[in-house]
Amino acid sequence: MTVYILPFEKMHGLGNDFVLIERRHLPSNINDKYLAKTLCDRHCGIGADGLIIVDFSSTRDADFQWNYYNSDGSDAEMCGNGMRCFAKYVFEKGFTDESQFSVLTKAGIIKPSIQSDGTITVDMGLPIVPNRNLQEIIIDSKILKYIYVEVGNPHCVIFGDNEISEEDLNYYGSRIEKHSNFPNGVNVEFVNVVSKNEINCKVWERGCGPTLACGTGACAVLVAAITNNLSENTAVVNLPGGPLKISLDMSTNHVFLNGPAAFVYTGQFNLNPSLCM
Repeated sequence: MTVYILPFEKMHGLGNDFVLIERRHLPSNINDKYLAKTLCDRHCGIGADGLIIVDFSSTRDADFQWNYYNSDGSDAEMCGNGMRCFAKYVFEKGFTDESQFSVLTKAGIIKPSIQSDGTITVDMGLPIVPNRNLQEIIIDSKILKYIYVEVGNPHCVIFGDNEISEEDLNYYGSRIEKHSNFPNGVNVEFVNVVSKNEINCKVWERGCGPTLACGTGACAVLVAAITNNLSENTAVVNLPGGPLKISLDMSTNHVFLNGPAAFVYTGQFNLNPSLCM
């Protein structure tokens, strides 16, 4: 039986970890969703929160394109930490010598920039807040108030006075993700505001569960906080994996994400042809 030898890189952004592979190394008939579930499995695969497939763009409007999949094989429109890893990958692998470039995603064209200090800033585009008022969701008779924000993908931002426990994060996060209020699922951020320039956040990611960091989630948190007059236009969002600097440009209403990305290791995966279908 033929086994494909698949080269890959493991990377992370504040502990939010990804497997990166290049489309050119994959069989043409690969099933991306099954591949994501296989590679991201932490016991029988490489282990990651998501899979990033690197490709050259099929449109003149972007320099590159990607496909991103959660660890359960589901599609995700965008991933801020993943985009920083993608940007570092294509830059350091020599696919471009430009420090700023464009990437075609399911959320549109995203523009990351490599900074002189080694961090990556990503223009995440225009966030959408359909209803600026607090909305309510009921889980087991408990009323939770939230702001819904789209930053390429959907987010339910819940404000509280104290940091949520791991037990409650797992319990409420899993139920809110699949709640009927969100027919396509949702990422859930549990937030407590420290000051106008600092916010603490824990994340339940759609299709992944608890993660150490979520870039789009941090952006959604700042937008929701500004909407509620709880934050300035720039703030540090502290996640379990570390801080991200988030800014909202009031002239364009674009939200910007800044943070690190790191290579972990390089390897080869023995790819079973049963994933090609």
